[in-house]
Amino acid sequence: MEVQCIGVAERLGLTYAIKRVSPTWPWRILAPWGPVAPSERFAQTGNVFAPPFPDLAIATGRQSIPYLRALRKHAGRRTFTVVIQDPRTGIGTADLICVPAHDSLEGENVIKTLTAPHPFSQERLANLRMAIPHDIALLPRPRVAILLGGSNAVYRFTQSTTMRLIAAVQSLAGLGASFLIASSRRTSKTLIAALNRATTAPHIIWNGEEPNPYALFLAHADLLIVTADSINMTSEACSTGRPVYVFEPEGGSAKFAKFHANLRRFGATRRLPESFAQLESWNYAAVDSTATIAGEIERRRLACKNSQA
Repeated sequence: MEVQCIGVAERLGLTYAIKRVSPTWPWRILAPWGPVAPSERFAQTGNVFAPPFPDLAIATGRQSIPYLRALRKHAGRRTFTVVIQDPRTGIGTADLICVPAHDSLEGENVIKTLTAPHPFSQERLANLRMAIPHDIALLPRPRVAILLGGSNAVYRFTQSTTMRLIAAVQSLAGLGASFLIASSRRTSKTLIAALNRATTAPHIIWNGEEPNPYALFLAHADLLIVTADSINMTSEACSTGRPVYVFEPEGGSAKFAKFHANLRRFGATRRLPESFAQLESWNYAAVDSTATIAGEIERRRLACKNSQA
């Protein structure tokens, strides 16, 4: 979630500070509808939200919403406020609310994008592609990036799930592919180990240790496989303009189903087949929702300044 805010701030070219909030009970369970705990002394000397107030504040996650509302109250029109994802507290929560296309929230200050925002601009990917690291260059093409999420509230990575993924990967290896495998904090060690054992083709696997080659994997992959549980990873994969296959673990939800259906309809993704008989390729315009959000923030901030002049 934090990465989405950072992506927008960086695209705007801003100097930013990250303020993480951690309300205590009962204020935590009252969020996003309740107030900030009085004991936090919001906006008073010594508080992390004390003046001077920022020109722009971007928030995401239900725990952040009481703090954004309090900031609006104290800063007034001094601070332009943005929420990424539905705050669940109505369209009056911020000056601009950015939600995915499958969300039901509507309003004059609501914009919808096909994917989530992220830090991977076309310029950044192009710069990364200008020089390929030696270990990646040694891998035979096509190079397939495998972006692994993990079990969450709606998807489950069971043993049968792992075996389905391995079967598809092994069929790709039989067609001459190599692999760039990236895990996330939700990826189980069991899944990483199983893929590492089963992938006899040349591959690089990242298990969370630094340095993080994730951006390089995105830039230098010829095609990508991403697990359906991660909206962030799917969004980042679609920023490359390269073919993206989505692997669905067990489970799912209406929200995730709509998100993935929209990307298939756009032409960016396809479902990962059980097995590959041949390599496929397709073209689509790289999806850059971060640019859309950043552009809308700039437009609306300028309109606010002009109205106050």
